Amino acid sequence: MADITRRLGWRHLRGAPTAHIRHHRGGQLLHDGPGLSFWFRALSAALSEVPVDDRELAMTFHARTSDFQDVAVQATVTYRVSDPALASARLDFSVDPDTGVWRGAPLEQLGTLLTETAQQHALDVLARTTLASALVDGVAAVRDRVAAGLGAEPRLPATGIEVVAVRVVALRPEPEVERALRTPAREQIQQEADRATYERRAVAVERERAIAENELASQIELARREEQLVEQRGTNTRREAEEHAAADAVRAEAEAVRTVRLADAEAVRSVRLARAEAEGVREVGEARAQAQAAWLRVHADVDVATLHALTGTRLAENLPSIDSVTISPDVLTGLLAKLGARDGT
Repeated sequence: MADITRRLGWRHLRGAPTAHIRHHRGGQLLHDGPGLSFWFRALSAALSEVPVDDRELAMTFHARTSDFQDVAVQATVTYRVSDPALASARLDFSVDPDTGVWRGAPLEQLGTLLTETAQQHALDVLARTTLASALVDGVAAVRDRVAAGLGAEPRLPATGIEVVAVRVVALRPEPEVERALRTPAREQIQQEADRATYERRAVAVERERAIAENELASQIELARREEQLVEQRGTNTRREAEEHAAADAVRAEAEAVRTVRLADAEAVRSVRLARAEAEGVREVGEARAQAQAAWLRVHADVDVATLHALTGTRLAENLPSIDSVTISPDVLTGLLAKLGARDGT
């Protein structure tokens, strides 16, 4: 929409770079081109604004396939006004000189023309195609046919319209038919998912089995090593016992040898001591015998009374010492009686 301002009965128009402005006054073209800016009088000016930028026209329409199934076609047509003078002459692009708003609806007219033309060619294609083929290859077929049909449509160049591109977004059947068509695919997808789940479980079971086998193998290897360890410990213990036994035998033999040697030494010492004691006894006996013989020689010439006196002296010397003597009445009575008897005699 053009930007129009008022100044003392005059109007100033400022157009956009993507809008082609045509200014007529008295049947003469004064200004023609995009992005113009000029002053004009509202009562004598005839203005038209034609957009020259690329525009997107979205369209949705229904068609029927050869097997009598309804489908919805979603497409987009990109077009531009290639000849603004021709378009302004064929369509009403005039604007109000006071507001800059289009007096009519030229873009709606262009949209109707493009939509009807595209729909005609799309219906022609889909009417010869089954639903299954349309859902598989219909997008490309409809796009090519619509593009070719719009390119060959004589009314578009005559209106100054150029089709830039055609895109078919989707071909959709009715919801019930679409659900029915999705069911086999969903079942297949579910089967694939179940198969993948089973395969994953099988792989998991296989991995668990491998892990269990590895653990069992590890346990077997550990048990084997423990057996080797026990056997080695037994061997070491047996060797240690044998070494201890050998050491004990050596110690016992050494102790026996030492004991024998000590016994021999003790026996020798005992023999020597016995010999020494025997020698001493013999010498003592000889000395006593000599002393006794000398004593007998000394007393051989002594009379009997002297011998008796010596004998009594020797006995007195060998008697134990008497500290006190206890005389009972009976003994005392007997002694007194004996003394009295002697005195009487």
